[in-house]
Amino acid sequence: MLSERQQRILSLLVDSYLESGRPVGSKTIAERLDVEWGPSTVRAELAELERNGYLDHPHTSAGRIPTDAGYRFYADSLLASGPRVLTAVGPRLDLGKMRREVDEAMRETTSELSRMTDLLALATAPPPATARIHRVEVLLLQPRVVMVVVIASNGAVTKRVFTFETALDPGLVEWASSYLNEALGGLDVGSRMLQAKLAAPEGRAEQQFLDTLAPAFTELEDTAESTLFMEGAARLLSEHRMQELEQIGAIMQVLEHRRALLGVLRESLSEPNVYLRIGSENEAPELRSMTMVAANYGLARRNLGAVSVIGPLRMDYPGAIIAVRQAASELSRFVAEVYDE
Repeated sequence: MLSERQQRILSLLVDSYLESGRPVGSKTIAERLDVEWGPSTVRAELAELERNGYLDHPHTSAGRIPTDAGYRFYADSLLASGPRVLTAVGPRLDLGKMRREVDEAMRETTSELSRMTDLLALATAPPPATARIHRVEVLLLQPRVVMVVVIASNGAVTKRVFTFETALDPGLVEWASSYLNEALGGLDVGSRMLQAKLAAPEGRAEQQFLDTLAPAFTELEDTAESTLFMEGAARLLSEHRMQELEQIGAIMQVLEHRRALLGVLRESLSEPNVYLRIGSENEAPELRSMTMVAANYGLARRNLGAVSVIGPLRMDYPGAIIAVRQAASELSRFVAEVYDE
């Protein structure tokens, strides 16, 4: 366990390194007005912190830099400090004027979060099964072609086109639209009752028609790839950061494989606080030169998704934690209004 002096010196070193990007020596810390220890004392404590794995000592410099463990201590100290340190300043995400469409809110969140932090921002939309069927439209596009439009309570819209062998009776199409709205309206997208509700009481022709349209409702959940929203890859890979990232090629691979990122973000849903993974703590090899900061959002008793930023180990940890927390809080407010409709 670190002494209070070691904790203080380690925090000062990480602060200095995050600001300058250069290895920090004992003299830099000792010369601070708020430090009462001399260079020799600081030097001894830095050596001890290095032996314990919190600092590294580059061969080309007399100064030291944080290791993953050093960053972890620093981040944990920030989280433990609460509102005294992690107080939001500057611009805040505001979804109050957004239309009640979840996809639009996700895009706005990732765009603003990336702009505010200068990092890669990600957000997972609520799973389709958490929404309800709000309205159904069955449209006759051509004599043999029908389009089914399903509008969910979260604003999501899915469309599916069906082609039949023979021309359809317009009255049958009109009946189906009315019947499906009455039978399916208000049901959860992932409800097991959907299939049962697709049983038509009128007759064989109506039932055959509904059987053909059934996949438009029973396969609404199969949209995992579209639930991840991402913005700011260019910021992450900008020229001034190229030397901070050790695995550019691997990072590009994980950005291309959206399911890998979805899996990582889903892990954060069980975290009651900020989900923070630094360097080697990330299970995905592609992220082991990165830091991920995430927080979940949702309803009072149900987490629906996560919002996150990803960046180099040397990032503005207080700013990233504040921004992610605030974005998650704003998304929670937004989805609470949408799902209460």
